[in-house]
Amino acid sequence: MSRKTGFIGWLRRRAPRGLYTQSLIIIIAPMVLLQGVVAFVFLERHYELVTKRLSSAVSRDIAALVDLHQSKPPVSDAEIVRIARERLALQVEFLPPQALPPPLPRPFFSILDERLSEEIADDIKLPFWIDTVGRSNFVEIRIQLGDAVMKVLARRNQTYASNSHIFLIWMVGASLVLLGVAIYFLRAQLRPILALSEAADSFGKGRAAPDFRPRGAREIRLAAESFVSMRDRIERAMEQRTTMLAGVSHDLRTILTRFRLQLALLDDSPEVEDLNRDVEEMSRMLEGYLAFMRGDAGEPASPTDIPQMLQDLKRAAETSGVGATVESHGERMAIVRPDAFRRCLQNLVANAARYAKRIAIVAVHDGRLLEVRIDDDGPGIPPDKREEVFRPFLRLDEARNQDGAGSSGLGLAITRDIARSHGGDVTLEASPLGGLRAVVRVPA
Repeated sequence: MSRKTGFIGWLRRRAPRGLYTQSLIIIIAPMVLLQGVVAFVFLERHYELVTKRLSSAVSRDIAALVDLHQSKPPVSDAEIVRIARERLALQVEFLPPQALPPPLPRPFFSILDERLSEEIADDIKLPFWIDTVGRSNFVEIRIQLGDAVMKVLARRNQTYASNSHIFLIWMVGASLVLLGVAIYFLRAQLRPILALSEAADSFGKGRAAPDFRPRGAREIRLAAESFVSMRDRIERAMEQRTTMLAGVSHDLRTILTRFRLQLALLDDSPEVEDLNRDVEEMSRMLEGYLAFMRGDAGEPASPTDIPQMLQDLKRAAETSGVGATVESHGERMAIVRPDAFRRCLQNLVANAARYAKRIAIVAVHDGRLLEVRIDDDGPGIPPDKREEVFRPFLRLDEARNQDGAGSSGLGLAITRDIARSHGGDVTLEASPLGGLRAVVRVPA
């Protein structure tokens, strides 16, 4: 792997995944880059040039005062102090001859120190000492004149561009305002996307989203309108399928009822008993087929007492002579379709009760995910067949998917269909009890 590929992979792994964060980076990164370039150009060109010119002007004024002191005939010190104060806005004081103080360490931001030192060295050609740090509002300069030391105090804004911070403040302030506006509009555009995601998730779990309506930017509205149209088409198709199934169920049940009545009028005989068993089996198979086709999708989701539901399933298992235990952890209520979810768990418990002597049911609800584990000590299902048994109408001689749906092979298929209609799934694995473990996970 090349170094470039490795760096790109590292960058991709650490890049934010959310649209909001990525959009902020798209906005902030160019702004920061532009500000950096502008600030560099300003400080490098404008700020340094202005500081150099101001420092040069002060240096020339001081050089003129030095020339007045050294002129023939010399100008009095008092006159020089007056000229400096009235004409040049400088405070001048002549000190007795003495050695100049040792050089001070240069400050971190030393553009003023450098420029002023260069200008004084070029214009005056005498030993000097400067202090640009000691007094916040003044710059102190001392010139060694031989018979005296001339001490000059100049206002700091006379020597460098002291108002440059105003430009930086305006630049940062404008950037913050623009960033705030960008965040406001970005949030306004993300809210419709999140609403669309929540509506799609609720629809996938069989929950209603009555407050959802297309809004936001044109592209987002188009996506939302497409989702609404798709949802309406699916709901119409489900309604038509439910109506068709109701008609088929009514007609077939009518025929089966006539069969039962006709058989009841016949005398008891082995043949009549066989026919009665066939009619009952046909009735169970019909109910299984209709349940699989219907999927209980028309039932609304509502808060459901999961521990109470598990207790009902435990009693149903115990009536068939199987020992059962129930444990519940976490929150008691979960948002599911009660009848459909009961049928989902009932199929698994009945399937376990048919092949096992002991069943353990455990429910864990952490507020977001509901997980129900059903363990048994039966013969189990081979690992390579555990996914295959969920296929509709599949019946394996040694597999435990013949579960009360008229031996039609639809029990586990119906169970998974219900779990997935809730936005979850059903999986099979080995049980600590030695048999099979069925795990139902649904968001709740």
